[in-house]
Amino acid sequence: MGSLGERVVKSIAGAIRKAGAQLDSVGAKLEVAKYTEKLVPSTRFVAVDGVVPLVSQYGTFVAPSSSVIGDVTIGRNSSVWYGATVRGDVNNIKIGERTNIMDHALIHVSRIQGDAATEIGNNVTVSAGAVVHGAILKDLCLVGESAQILDNAVVESNSIVDAGAVVTPGTVVPGGELWAGSPARKVRDLTPEEISTIPQIARDNTELAAVHILEHAKGFKTILEEEDWIDFLDGEPDDDRHVDENEWKTSVGPAEMGLAGEIFNSSLMNPVEGLKHKLEKEKKAKEKAQRGDS
Repeated sequence: MGSLGERVVKSIAGAIRKAGAQLDSVGAKLEVAKYTEKLVPSTRFVAVDGVVPLVSQYGTFVAPSSSVIGDVTIGRNSSVWYGATVRGDVNNIKIGERTNIMDHALIHVSRIQGDAATEIGNNVTVSAGAVVHGAILKDLCLVGESAQILDNAVVESNSIVDAGAVVTPGTVVPGGELWAGSPARKVRDLTPEEISTIPQIARDNTELAAVHILEHAKGFKTILEEEDWIDFLDGEPDDDRHVDENEWKTSVGPAEMGLAGEIFNSSLMNPVEGLKHKLEKEKKAKEKAQRGDS
């Protein structure tokens, strides 16, 4: 038997739970349009009519908050970034190798104004917020932020569509040119230096995607271990470990940069493990204080 205080607390807690259940029941009866709460399934990969996306297992990064839907093929070392949508529901989409679909970009297809699939080649960058709709982007081209490439348009290799430009349906952007405006028109020929930046931007984004792949692959245990290292670097070690200063710089990085993996592997996502870790840290701190350590 517990103490009198424990029994009083349990009794009060039970009464509160019953009262809450009764209030919830009354509220449900008063609702005009009843709402049933459901778990929202992940939209990272979605099949349409039994057709599932085909994504290379070699170095391809698809962010958790992005959506790859239907008849989509993505080649090796390519990436689909946060909030981006690649939707092959009424036609097919093919994305080559080392191609990067950046944050909140939209890749779609068309069957209303003609049969227009979308094909994106190798070493292509579709910048943040851009739209590619039933169009063809050949190898080594760059689409600027919030630009639109519309139905049956073709962007040839070694060309740049400037930020905010609208390439109208059926337009062909020749290689080696910069196009801008709405509707987009040729501005000038690209310089050799500008052409050389196109594959470099693709490489930079591919390398950055590899970093995000590693962060997302971390389990909760790894995150907790890294958190302990951060405590150590802040001058508050959890134990008596001693490490050469140069070692943590190469294996962990500066503490002030933070850990990207914590966004997805936090105590919020893993409350039980997080609580256990917190209690262990508090126990160590208490033992340390009792020893009189500085």
